[in-house]
Amino acid sequence: MAQQSPCKVIVLGCGVAGPVLALLLKLKGYQPVIYERSKPNADAGLSLMLQTNGWRVLSLIPGIAEKLPGQALQQMKIYSTVPGDEGLLGEADSQEPNVGMGIGVRRQDFLRMLAESATAHGVEIHWEQKVVDLRQHENSVEIVLEDGRTDTASFVVGCDGLHSVTRSNLFGKEEATFTGLAQTGGISPRPASFAVAPSVINFLGVGAHIITYQISDTHYSWAITRREQEMRETWRSVDSSTLEKLKADECSEWAFGAGDLIKTSEKIVKFGLYDRPKLETWHKGRVVLVGDAAHPTSPHLGQGANQALEDIYHLVRCLLKYNPGANTPSTTQLSSVFEEYESLRIPRTTELVQKARMAGDARVVLGREACLERNAKKRSIWSDKELALRGFEETRSGPYSDHSEI
Repeated sequence: MAQQSPCKVIVLGCGVAGPVLALLLKLKGYQPVIYERSKPNADAGLSLMLQTNGWRVLSLIPGIAEKLPGQALQQMKIYSTVPGDEGLLGEADSQEPNVGMGIGVRRQDFLRMLAESATAHGVEIHWEQKVVDLRQHENSVEIVLEDGRTDTASFVVGCDGLHSVTRSNLFGKEEATFTGLAQTGGISPRPASFAVAPSVINFLGVGAHIITYQISDTHYSWAITRREQEMRETWRSVDSSTLEKLKADECSEWAFGAGDLIKTSEKIVKFGLYDRPKLETWHKGRVVLVGDAAHPTSPHLGQGANQALEDIYHLVRCLLKYNPGANTPSTTQLSSVFEEYESLRIPRTTELVQKARMAGDARVVLGREACLERNAKKRSIWSDKELALRGFEETRSGPYSDHSEI
C-alpha cells in the first residue's frame, strides 16, 4: 500500500504565531506551508515581552528556548512621577528561574529567529506573497495570491495579525474603533540610573504612562501611552524631524531614568490603539483564526503574542486529539477540532482583552487629584507583594492541559 502524503496546511502570516504553529505541525507529521505578505526582516515594530505562558509553548520545540534573543527580567518596579508625589510605589523580585518577570526581546530579532528555525525544520516560507482570496471546497481550501497564482491545502490557519485578510474573508470588513489612547515607543541605551539587574519598570505620571523593559545586554524598549487625537494604526518608524520633536516631549523630563530613555532613543514609532468587534466564532468550514487575527488586544497586559502562543498550543492539542495520525481530516473532524479550540480560548481571550483595555484606562489618568488617588491604590496593592504578584501570575499562567498531550 502506498504511503499517504502528509496533510498539507497553509499558514497565513509569518509573525510570531505563524512559524511557531508551523514548527509544531511539522513535528507532528503535517506539511505546513507559510505565506507572508511582507519582506523578510521587514520593520516589525519594537519589542515584546515573552511571559511564562508563551515561553512554555516555545519550550515544546527543541532548541527554540535556548536561542531566544532577549533578557530574562529579574525585577519589577513602579514609580510615580506626579509632581509632589514622586517616588517608588512598589517593587518585587522574580522567583521564576527561566522567565523571570518576562523575557524582553527585540521583535525583529525574535521574528527572524522563528522564521529561520521554521526553515531549518523544512517549512516552506513564501515571502512577499499577498493573499487576496480564499475559496473553500468540500475537502480543501484554495488561496488566491495577488498575482493570480493559487495554492491548495486541506485547511488554512489565519495567523495574519491585526489586519487579517483571513478574518475579512470569513466574516467581512469591520470597523476598528479608536480607544482614545495612542502610544509612542522607542529603543534606548540603558540609563545609568537603572539597576544592573534586567528590569520591567512602570512610570505613572499625569496623563501618561511609560512602561520599559530590557531587551538586550545594553538596551531597553519603552512605550508612552496617553490620550491623543485619532491617528493611524501603524508601527512604522517616524521621520527624523518628528524623532527630534518627540525627544523634547514633556515625559523627557520625568525622573528615575524615564526621561533619559526618551532623550537617547535610537528609534521611535507612534501609533493609535484600536478595538475590534468580538467574534462569536473563529472558524468557518476549513479555515480558522489564531492570535490577533481572532482576538486583537491593546498592549497594556503584554499578552498579545503570549495569547497567540496559547492559541497554538490548544489548536495543536485538539488536532492531535481528533486526528492523531495527522491524516487529511474530514470537515467533521475539523469542526470538532475548531469547536473545542474555541470553547477553551474565546472565554480566556475575551477576559484578557477586557482587562487590557481597563489597565490602559486605569494607568492614563487626567488631573492631579485623580493621579494621587491612583497612586494611593497602587501603594496599597503593593504593600502586600505576594497579593500584588498574584494577579500578575494569573494573567500569565495559561490554563494548559498536560504538555505530554502534544
